[in-house]
Amino acid sequence: MSHLTRIISASAILLSAACGGGGYGTTGPKQPPPPPPPPNGTTVTTNAGVQFSPSTLTVNAGETVTFAFGGAAHNVFFDNPGAATPADIPGNNANRSVERAFATAGTYHYHCTIHPGMVGIVVVL
Repeated sequence: MSHLTRIISASAILLSAACGGGGYGTTGPKQPPPPPPPPNGTTVTTNAGVQFSPSTLTVNAGETVTFAFGGAAHNVFFDNPGAATPADIPGNNANRSVERAFATAGTYHYHCTIHPGMVGIVVVL
């Protein structure tokens, strides 16, 4: 080997050793996202079992309910829309939260059109 070839080879080895294994680059596994904050008393979440949780939520008139959608796509359509019924939450909602205000006392049944049988109730006092 020539003197120049040895210098280039040694430099390449030193460079690769200096750049690898430090954990500072993007070569390691990605960290999972932090868990969502715990739901408050007016939050409906979706879970891996394709259910709304809680399945029945009771709130006072004038309160806002947060629908917190997890990693799978969901939506919310109210079964008996009326003047007091909040707007539906159409689309394929994943990893986002949407709020709806419930101004009038009553029982509001809703479902997810993406997952048949995925239903819930908001009872407003």
